[in-house]
Amino acid sequence: MAHRHPHSASHIHEHASHRHPHGVVDPAIVTTGRGLWAAKWSFVGLLITAGAQLVVVGLSGSVALLADTMHNFGDAASSLPLWVAFVLARRRPTERFTYGLGRFEDLAGMAIVLIMAVTALAVGYEAITRLINPQPVAYLGTVVVASIFGFLGNEAVALFRIKVGKDIGSAALIADGYHARVDGWTSLAVLVGALGVYLGYPLADPAVGLLITVAILWLVWQSGAMVLVRALDGVDAELIHKLQHVAAHVAKVQAVTEVRARWVGHRLVAEMSIAVASDLSVADGHAVAIEVRHQLLHHVSFVSEVSVHVDPLDQAGAEYHRIAAHVHDGLPTHSHA
Repeated sequence: MAHRHPHSASHIHEHASHRHPHGVVDPAIVTTGRGLWAAKWSFVGLLITAGAQLVVVGLSGSVALLADTMHNFGDAASSLPLWVAFVLARRRPTERFTYGLGRFEDLAGMAIVLIMAVTALAVGYEAITRLINPQPVAYLGTVVVASIFGFLGNEAVALFRIKVGKDIGSAALIADGYHARVDGWTSLAVLVGALGVYLGYPLADPAVGLLITVAILWLVWQSGAMVLVRALDGVDAELIHKLQHVAAHVAKVQAVTEVRARWVGHRLVAEMSIAVASDLSVADGHAVAIEVRHQLLHHVSFVSEVSVHVDPLDQAGAEYHRIAAHVHDGLPTHSHA
């Protein structure tokens, strides 16, 4: 028997120094609100940074700074799919989308990684072009100030996104934060290039640009792997072990088997089978399942839903859930293992 038990609005527990009102406000909605707030302010911060740099581009004619400015505008634009993802995640499940639309966040993460990859190619192309055809740069001091401003603006946004992303368990927001950090490094490349031009080495800027391209591609690999693992329902083994550990310590639980979990956006959905004494009544087994779910919601971060299947101890495990080979309705012998 599988159990999915929503807590009632009046079911409130107090543990140590915090109150946990189950059912009043869905924790996923609260954290999604934080994600939406982070995406909005990231967009504003990067628009301000890029706008200020664009003014300096008009004064100096710096192609490198223009490229960096376009990166910042691109990073601001990458906030848009993430914003859409967080908005959709707030919609309640329907008969068609029974888990809600939280997985759209994974699609947004993939879009951000794609933007990062395109950015890397753009930086590399610009660097090679400037190696072949060096461009004169005017107002070097102003370019230096603009590059420092670009770095600080991007790093502030990166730290903000990564912090909130880790707090709410959003791989997409963390990936977006690393993207902002990449653009900050690109701003420093503009600074180094400007200093190189000042010292009489006009090829310094494009050379550093190529190094930054390698760094961008490395971050594309890291962020892409993280987002892809989640899109394929991958989770850390430690998380599965923690789910098993918490469930196993609930009174009357004799064994824990078939533990599974997957991310739906930044919410974790888990399922497991537990074994109880074979002479336990259905009602008592039901009560044990409720307590297992309750403890998992309390002790495992980001868990928003748990399904618990209860087995008698003498028939616990996956082998007892298989349907033996059989014949019916004129079909050949078959099983549903």
